Amino acid sequence: MFFRRTFTSLILAEHNNVKLSSIVYNAINAAEYFNDDITVLVAGDKCGTVAQEASLIQGVTNVIHFDSPDLKYQLSDSMTKALMQVHNVYKYKRIIAASSNFSRDIIPRLGGMLDVQPVTEITKIMNGDCYKRASYAGNAISTVIFAQQKVRLLTVRATSFDKNPVKNIPAPVERYDSGDVKSVMKWVSEDIEKATRPDLMTAKIVVAGGRGLKSKEGFKIAEELADTLKGAVGASRAAVDAHFCHNELQIGQTGKIVAPNLYFALGISGAVQHLAGMKDSKVIVAVNTDPEAPIFNVADYGLVSDAFKAVPEIISKIRK
Repeated sequence: MFFRRTFTSLILAEHNNVKLSSIVYNAINAAEYFNDDITVLVAGDKCGTVAQEASLIQGVTNVIHFDSPDLKYQLSDSMTKALMQVHNVYKYKRIIAASSNFSRDIIPRLGGMLDVQPVTEITKIMNGDCYKRASYAGNAISTVIFAQQKVRLLTVRATSFDKNPVKNIPAPVERYDSGDVKSVMKWVSEDIEKATRPDLMTAKIVVAGGRGLKSKEGFKIAEELADTLKGAVGASRAAVDAHFCHNELQIGQTGKIVAPNLYFALGISGAVQHLAGMKDSKVIVAVNTDPEAPIFNVADYGLVSDAFKAVPEIISKIRK
């Protein structure tokens, strides 16, 4: 009689059919806290190179390569169907993903199909069923205990966990014979801008601009400082809403969570929603004309000054 081995933790891999997102390495690190076997699901179209990359991450026990033309754009309902098919075979104890726009669109759908409440934005794993997560815009840390006797659906905050290194010997890669994963949605188009700066969520240096930069033209001073420091550019929600920059640069409770080694806040007042997305940065430097701005409460270094006067001087000093 042949028995299929049961793997207890499944990692949903985010990728672009060519390369893994770096936050997958953090999710695998988080999964190691459970001391279980770890399977990575790479679902997409012609994504064999991604499956091979996943197989070389330390801690990975095996990789499931789910390949289908219907997963080319990884639409959320198609990805949920793929997850359900794999889970129905292996009956995982937990399904884990790094928190991102990608996973936020898939894990709740999967929860609806499985009748399970996901636990999201986990920042610390206490044991198999007890987790810490930020709430109230990061002003409180909640302890959540999973009480249901069902599969655990978890998303982890990548900045709270290390990146696992690569290994020399790859884990086995299993090609999964896919069933129907056709989406009810229609992919129309996408506009891809070529990245010239580090990825915002993984950059070691981030320069963020806020409403205090006054205009799209004024926002360029944040971009200039970021380029000088070879860092990434971010923004507050106020700057995004004012169309100073693209909404993909938004940092905060409803944007991206970052924790770089150095964070420059230019013309950002420091609303709690923004602080929730950057207050774990190692060193925070704030430049603002308002000495009472809340950003100074979390800043390691604060400069009460007009960014349009201070930043050119900073850039000049750095270039020397």
